[in-house]
Amino acid sequence: MSKETDYSIYVIELDKSILELKKFREENPDYIKGKPCVYVGFTSKSPEERYEQHMTGARNKKGPIFSKKVKKYGLKLKPRLYKSHNPMETQQEAIDMEVEKARRLRKRGYGVWQK
Repeated sequence: MSKETDYSIYVIELDKSILELKKFREENPDYIKGKPCVYVGFTSKSPEERYEQHMTGARNKKGPIFSKKVKKYGLKLKPRLYKSHNPMETQQEAIDMEVEKARRLRKRGYGVWQK
């Protein structure tokens, strides 16, 4: 029997020019000027592989598998913000942790984007 897939969350730092987008500002009404802007996601791949998919505009048979905002504004992975949570055994656990990590970062004043 093959090993089950592990899941991970990841955090990508975004260029602060994303703050020019009204939708991003609306999603982050408590953003504290000077704090990082980030994208939080989950994956069944390694965070490094997933970051590369975003940055190269990867596609599969169903279409794009990247965030346009990450492709345009993505700077680098922020492993300090996610490594202690990985890996997770189930997709639902990763989804829940993605939501929780985004909530915690927003509470600290970060600008956060999710799917």
